[in-house]
Amino acid sequence: MLKPQLHHHHSNPTQPLLTRQHKMVAAGDGIACCVDSRSTTPPSCFLSLKNHRVPIKHNTSFHAPRPSRQVMAIAANKSSPATSTTKVKAVITVQVTMGGLLSSIGITKGLDDIIDLLGKSILLELVAADVDHKTGLAKDTLKHYAHPSGLATKDVKYEADFEVPNEFGEIGAILIENEHHKEMYIESIDLVGFSNGTITFNPNSWVHSKFDNPEKRIFFTNKSYLPFQTPSGLKALREQDLASLRGDGVPDGPRKKHDRIYDYDVYNDLGDPDKKPELARPVLGTKEFPYPRRCKTGRDHTKSDPLSESRSSGVYVPRDEAFSELKHVTFSAKTLYSLMHAVLPSVRTCMIDKELGFPHFTSIDSLFNKGLHLPELESKGFIGKALPRLLKFVDNTQLNVLLFETPEIMNRDKFCWLKDEEFCRQTLAGLNPCGIQLVKEWPLKSKLDPEVYGPAESAITKEMVEQVTGGVMPLEQALQQKKLFVIDYHDLLLPYVNKVREIKDMRTTLYGSRLLMFLTLSGTLRPIAIELVRPPGNGKTQWKQAFTPCWDSTGAWLWKLAKMHFLAHDTGIHQLVSHWLRTHCCTEPYIIASNRQLSAMHPIYRLLHPHFRYTMEINALARESLINCGGIIESCFSPGKYSIEMSSIAYGQLWCFDQEALPADLISRGMAEEDPNSPHGLKLAIEDYPYANDGLVLWDAINGWVTDYVNHYYPDLNLVSSDNELQSWWIEIRTVGHPDKKDEPWWPVLQTPQDLIKILTTMIWVASGHHAAVNFGQYDYGGYVPGRSTIARVKMPCEDPTEESWERFKEKPEVELMATFPSQLQASQVMSVLDVLSNHSPDEEYIGQKMEPSFESDPKIKTAYEVFAGRLKELEEIIDDRNADTRLKNRNGVGIPPYQLLKPFSKPGVTGMGVPNSISI
Repeated sequence: MLKPQLHHHHSNPTQPLLTRQHKMVAAGDGIACCVDSRSTTPPSCFLSLKNHRVPIKHNTSFHAPRPSRQVMAIAANKSSPATSTTKVKAVITVQVTMGGLLSSIGITKGLDDIIDLLGKSILLELVAADVDHKTGLAKDTLKHYAHPSGLATKDVKYEADFEVPNEFGEIGAILIENEHHKEMYIESIDLVGFSNGTITFNPNSWVHSKFDNPEKRIFFTNKSYLPFQTPSGLKALREQDLASLRGDGVPDGPRKKHDRIYDYDVYNDLGDPDKKPELARPVLGTKEFPYPRRCKTGRDHTKSDPLSESRSSGVYVPRDEAFSELKHVTFSAKTLYSLMHAVLPSVRTCMIDKELGFPHFTSIDSLFNKGLHLPELESKGFIGKALPRLLKFVDNTQLNVLLFETPEIMNRDKFCWLKDEEFCRQTLAGLNPCGIQLVKEWPLKSKLDPEVYGPAESAITKEMVEQVTGGVMPLEQALQQKKLFVIDYHDLLLPYVNKVREIKDMRTTLYGSRLLMFLTLSGTLRPIAIELVRPPGNGKTQWKQAFTPCWDSTGAWLWKLAKMHFLAHDTGIHQLVSHWLRTHCCTEPYIIASNRQLSAMHPIYRLLHPHFRYTMEINALARESLINCGGIIESCFSPGKYSIEMSSIAYGQLWCFDQEALPADLISRGMAEEDPNSPHGLKLAIEDYPYANDGLVLWDAINGWVTDYVNHYYPDLNLVSSDNELQSWWIEIRTVGHPDKKDEPWWPVLQTPQDLIKILTTMIWVASGHHAAVNFGQYDYGGYVPGRSTIARVKMPCEDPTEESWERFKEKPEVELMATFPSQLQASQVMSVLDVLSNHSPDEEYIGQKMEPSFESDPKIKTAYEVFAGRLKELEEIIDDRNADTRLKNRNGVGIPPYQLLKPFSKPGVTGMGVPNSISI
C-alpha cells in the first residue's frame, strides 16, 4: 500500500473509519454517504454542509479564560468597535483513508454525523507567536469549531471562520482537538485572509479522538527556530510537545495504537519461549550481546522468561511512524506484510517435504517459467494487486501460481554464477561491496584464542599466492603495491560453527571463511584462494583447507563447492550486518532521539525527518516476521537460530559510528587513502570500484547540502554547543540509543557546525545511499539460487570423508552441489521476500526529489536544496557515462549489468536503481 504519510510530527489514532467494505454512494438528494457493502440497513449519510449548515454568531470580544482553556467557539462581532480585526478562513484538508475518516461501523458514525451537523467536528485554536508585551503573559488563543464544507475522492475539507484582532500578532501554532470518536488524518491547514498571504501548516499527521486522549495536538508553522530563537508565546508549547513525545508522566504498560510515545528498549522480543522452550532467544542489548536499542512497546513479559517480551500480532510504533492505509495498494512494506502473512504460509502448506532440495537445474529454472501452484488465497483481489510481479491467478480455477521474474543478471548471462571473474566483480559492484579490504599483513592470521579455536595461521600459503602472481610479481611486491585484497569472515563465523552444526530442526552447516584476491593489470580481481575452517570440538581437531581455482576435475569441483559455501556466508553477512544492522537497526535510535529531544520546529529535526520516515514501522515488521524466531532469516540462512545473535557480535566487534561515513569506511578498509589531489580528496586502492566511485559523488552532494543548511542556521561557532536540544539529542543517541558503546573513544564530539555536518551527513548517507546500495539489488543478484545461495546445507565432501561418501561425490558431483543449495521451500520463500524488498513503490520518495515545506519557506534553504537536487541529476548522467565506458571493466562488458544502484531516481518496480530518502523497505 502507499507509504506512511509525510508528517512533521506525530499523533494519535483510534479505530479505522473507512474500510475496504465501505464505499461512497450518492443519496437521493446528492448527499455523499458511507455505505457498508455487507449491510442491508439504510446508510447513515455524511451530511453536506451546503444543505445543513448551522449558523454561529460571532463575537470578537469573547475569549475563553486562559487558565481553563475551555472549548468554545469564538468568532468576531463585526459591529464591535473595540478592535480592528482581519477575517481569516481556516481550511483543513482531511484525508479519506481506509483507516481514518467517515466510518459507518457502529454507533459512533451517527454520533460523528451529529457532531458535524452541529459544526463541532474539529476544534481549532490559533496560538499567537509572542506573549502580550504589556502583561508578559501568553495571549488567549482564538478558538473555533470547524465544520465540513466539501467531500472529494481523496479528502474532505473543513472550514472555520475567525476574526483575528490585529494586535494578536503573528500566528505561531495551531492546537487541534478532534471531536469525532475516530482518528483523522490531517494533511494541511491553510489560514486564508492575511494581508501578507496564506499561512500554511503541513501536519501530515494522525490526530486522535479526544475520547481516546484529551490532550490537544500541537502543530507549528513551517518556520524553523533554534531553542533560543523560539518566539515567546511558543516556548511552553515547544516543551509541552516534546514532553508528550517522551511520554513524560505516562505510566508503563502496553502502548496503545493512538499513542505517539518514543522510548527505548532492548531487543528482547524476537523469541517466543511460552510457545516452545526451543524458541527462546537471548536478550540483545547486554554486556554479552551488545546491540542498539529499539522502540519500546510496553508489552507484558513472557511467563517462561521474565526478561523476554511477549509477542503479539502487530507491533506498536508511535502513530505517525505507522504506515497509513490508503485505498491504493502500492506501498512496498504493506506488500511485504501481505507476502509474509498470506502468501508464504500458503507456500509452506503446499510443500510436503520441507527439506526437499532441487533434483536438477531445470527444477530451479521452472520457478521462472512454470511457477509454483498454491492453494487458494484469502483476499485474492487484494493480494493480487499487492503482488502483481509474483502472483498469477489462473482463470476459472481456484489456483494461484507463484511465478518469479528472471533476475536481470540471469537475463544477460545465465552462466555468470559459474564464472570466477563475476564472483570477484561482485565484491566491488554487487550486492555486498562493503566487505572487501586491503591485505596489509602477511601471513593471514586469526585473532581468536588458539587454545580454543586451534592454530591461528591461515591455510592460504605464499605458494598459492605466487601461483597467481608469480608471473607478474612475488608476494612481497604484491603486498607493497597493494595488489592483494581479502574478504575475511573467519573470526566472526568460527565461534558459531559447532553451534550451528548442532541445530536439529534444519539442515545447515558453517565454516570460518576467507576469500583472497589479486588485482590484475586490467583493474579486475582474480581469485587466489578460499579458506574454510572448522574449529576443534566433538572430539575432533581443527580442520582447515584452502581451495584454489584448479585445472583438474576433482580440484575444480571442490573449488565450485567452496565458492558456494563462501557465497552463503557472504549473503548472510550482507543481510545481517551490511543491511539489517548497519542501516535499519542502528538508525532506529537516531529516530527515537530526534523525536524525544528535537522539537518539530528545530531545523535539524526538519532536515533529518525525510530520512527517518517509515523506518520504525519496517523495523517492527522485521521483528514480527523476518528476524524473529523461526522467521525467514532463521529458517533460510546458514546461521539458523543464531543469525541475529551473530549480528550482535558483529555490532560489538565492528560497528563504529565514525566509520559509517563512506570516506572513513573506505579508508578503514584500506580501500582508499586521503589525497587532496584526487577526486573527493581520496585515492582509491582499486580505481574501478563502482560502489565507491558513485557513492563518493552522492556523499559529496549530501555533504554540500548539509553544509549549506547547517551554516545557515548556525552562523556562529558557539551556537552548536549552546543548543540544549541538539546537545541532549547527541548525548541520548550515544548513551541511551547505543548504550553498549557509550564509552567508546571514537564517538565524534559535537561542539562546532563542522562536527554537526559530519554527524548529519553520516546519518543521511546511511539512510539513503548505503541502504540503497545493499537493498535494491537483492533480487537481481540473489533471485537465482545458484548465484547467491543463502545457505549451505551440507559440509564439504573433503571434510572427514568416508570411503563411501567420497565415491558418491566422485560418481555424481552435481548431486553434492544440488544438496548444498537451499531446499525448494527455502528458495521459494527467500526469492519472494527478495523480490518485494527490491521493489520501489509508485509513491517512492527519492533523495533530492521533493522539497519539504520548511525548506521552501526559507529562500536561502530553498536555493541550497535546488543546488542539491541539481547535483543529483548530474549524478544520474555521471553513472550513465561510467556504465558506457568500456575501460571500466567492473561495470561494462559482455553479460555484465550496468551498476546503477546509486542512481538517485527510478521508476516503480524492481529496477536495480533509485536512492530513496529513507529506509522504507
